[in-house]
Amino acid sequence: MIQIKSTIKNSSIKKVLLLIVFYMQIFCSQVFASDIKDSKLVKGTEKLINDITTWLVVLAPVVTGVLIIYFFIRKSAADEMDQKKWDNRIVVAIISCIGAVIASATLNLLIGYYK
Repeated sequence: MIQIKSTIKNSSIKKVLLLIVFYMQIFCSQVFASDIKDSKLVKGTEKLINDITTWLVVLAPVVTGVLIIYFFIRKSAADEMDQKKWDNRIVVAIISCIGAVIASATLNLLIGYYK
């Protein structure tokens, strides 16, 4: 046990082991790279992301519209203090919709480059 620890502490052995690990990573990534991009998991994930981003572009404005209508109804029944809170919620809903549509479109654009 003591001899093994002293041998591993030797810097030349550490360098050799590091080089072996480095070369194994390079060669293994080249061998398996073509298999990964053609796998069902990767293709299915790409299709899933495309479908989700497409639905998000459609559903985000619809859900935001429903929420804004609900917030206006609640605002009309609220007193002066609560009306300010409902105004803030309406603004947050609009900003969230814009953010969701922009994020979805950006993700869809990025995925399109990797096909």
